Amino acid sequence: QVQLVESGGGLVQAGGSLRLSCAASGRTFSTFYIAWFRQAPGKEREFVTAIAGNGGRTYYADSVKGRFTMSRDNAKNTVYLQMNSLKPEDTAVYYCAAGGPPAYNRGSLYPHNYDFWGQGTQVTVSS
Repeated sequence: QVQLVESGGGLVQAGGSLRLSCAASGRTFSTFYIAWFRQAPGKEREFVTAIAGNGGRTYYADSVKGRFTMSRDNAKNTVYLQMNSLKPEDTAVYYCAAGGPPAYNRGSLYPHNYDFWGQGTQVTVSS
């Protein structure tokens, strides 16, 4: 069982930055791929980024490449999402997820493949 708790959301102007955190329970944290998804009102939950258990590889949706950076600190059982150059279209509830595919593949993009979710944190970007 893994419990995930996100924090760091808020209201920011376009062009600004936010850093989200996702704190996880569980002694096997370092073995998990962890992903971030987001869901805007009226839209499906979409993949944003994922990171390997050892933090060695990260994967990004095209819409956030070059602006978002995901990292992890396994000593703190925490992953981070640094979001820069934010746009109004980044407005969404952001969720971290675990228990998905053991290695990154196409299945990593789909929410139904993940077993554990946080409660989400709201990010609002004003124009």
